[in-house]
Amino acid sequence: MSILSSEAVTTAELAPVPFEPLLDTVRVAVLAPGGNPAWTLTELPGGLRMLEVDAPGAAVEIRLSNPLGDAAGYWHPKAGWNRTLVADWAGRSEVSLVDGLAAGCLYDSTGATLLTFAAADPVPEVSLRFGVSEESNTHVVHLGLPASTTPHRLLFVPRSPSVASALRALRGWFEAAMPEPMPVPEAARLPLYCTWYAFNQRIDAADVERQAALATDMGFGTLIVDDGWQRYGSGRGYGGVGDWTPDTAKFPDFTAHVARVRGGGLRYMVWVAPLLLGPGADCHTTWDPFAPAAAGVPGAHVLDPRRPEVRAHVVRTCLRLVRDHGLDGLKVDFLNEAMVYAGDGRGDVGQALMRLLTDLRGALLAERADLLLELRQPYVGPGMAAFGNMLRSFDCPADSTANRVRTIDTSLLAVGGAVHSDPLLWDTFAPVEVAARQLIGALHAVPQISVRLDALTAEQADAVRFWLSQWRRLRPQLLDGTVEPGRPDGLYTLVRSESDDVAVVTVHDERAVPVRPFTHRETVLVNATAKDRVIVDVQDEGARTEIEVRGPDGRIIERTQMSLVPGLHSVPVPTTGLALLTKTA
Repeated sequence: MSILSSEAVTTAELAPVPFEPLLDTVRVAVLAPGGNPAWTLTELPGGLRMLEVDAPGAAVEIRLSNPLGDAAGYWHPKAGWNRTLVADWAGRSEVSLVDGLAAGCLYDSTGATLLTFAAADPVPEVSLRFGVSEESNTHVVHLGLPASTTPHRLLFVPRSPSVASALRALRGWFEAAMPEPMPVPEAARLPLYCTWYAFNQRIDAADVERQAALATDMGFGTLIVDDGWQRYGSGRGYGGVGDWTPDTAKFPDFTAHVARVRGGGLRYMVWVAPLLLGPGADCHTTWDPFAPAAAGVPGAHVLDPRRPEVRAHVVRTCLRLVRDHGLDGLKVDFLNEAMVYAGDGRGDVGQALMRLLTDLRGALLAERADLLLELRQPYVGPGMAAFGNMLRSFDCPADSTANRVRTIDTSLLAVGGAVHSDPLLWDTFAPVEVAARQLIGALHAVPQISVRLDALTAEQADAVRFWLSQWRRLRPQLLDGTVEPGRPDGLYTLVRSESDDVAVVTVHDERAVPVRPFTHRETVLVNATAKDRVIVDVQDEGARTEIEVRGPDGRIIERTQMSLVPGLHSVPVPTTGLALLTKTA
């Protein structure tokens, strides 16, 4: 439970405490009411630092302070759109295993970092206050940590040239230190078709099988049948959830239907929200005593995962679905709703969910070793790596900017699983550029799509095929390469992914785009601006290049040769198209 003062409006109103130098220009103070805290700072392999605070049995507050200097923004996993500097009377966050991570990054106008930290243990509930102290001209972060019998540990990264490079260092530590990530089958790294935006809850076996046949031909590898497959799955609330049995009016033989879709070449997953309980469910009377708190979504209550009966019930339910219907995996939704029980003094929700998810992983992987399990922001942090292999962006229908920002935010600290976009939605009567813009917004993650494929224009269908084929070809760069997306408050409008001498550069606003045609044997310029050209700034010795220009639907528009010497050049690329630059000499 938090020990941060809720009465002080600003951090300057708190009782003064002595600060000591910690790292670079960061200073630290450690408090433990009723305890005698001691702390040490140790350098780790690779240059990271580990702060350990020992205060057995006492809640701990760690205060960090940094001079403002040229500070321009502060990023954290739950930042949303608030990624500039906020005042310390406004900066608040509560995090746990299924709701973000106690981490943050303060950066300056060049994008270089001034402070980068993360809690080494992502499970306990942590309270944070952060922001600009108007009284002291500093940026502060205060962390409230629960009592523990073991030392509290915070990781710090020395100043780095970019937020992405600093968070890569943290990610590397988590990859080595966390429990073994859940295995990531090939199907978790393939384009995915989802029924949600295309059909909402108005689906049936015929609809799904029609879309599945088209999806296979277009280059998809996996299908998610979202909300609406289950009994009482109608209306936009959740008053009927809890039984998790197929609606036989929509799917007369659900198991045979799943087999037909799988036989056509797609993996099959279904949506499930196993902690939600609605009053219309047949099982409501049995489980209502275990769900005292209302959910944040309409119509349902939340089963309390601290109850062992609830944990066993969730595992049985999920295992039954996979086993009885031959499913390849589950889209597990609304785990973060369990945070309604946080801070009530009856036990740590994060610890309870850790036990539940550990049991769930064991049972499902014993049933099928290549199981697919989708998790969603905000429960996609390093602590969840052992429990899911598909990490999806939070809902953002038809918003290509939000999909770009949220997928990159997730990827900055993603461990193990493949980062997925929220399903792409667009107007099927719109020009082809509209569809291409959505596909480009999800380019640096596994694309999920949710439009009726049989309603696409011929040009839109060509665009889907083209961009999915390009995505598959460039997957080593887009998913596994070194990514530099720029400052978080710039919303990642120039994203560069590199590996194996290939660079993919996606530009979303008008600017000079740095390229190194001599260094890279291939450079892919993706033009998401409104202009039909990209200005490139050659920043190495340059090279003779062959340029292939394609439109948003993949049609070849031009092939030409160009000598790219150091300096600025204009490359004709249609809006929402791409240019492939291949070094020839």
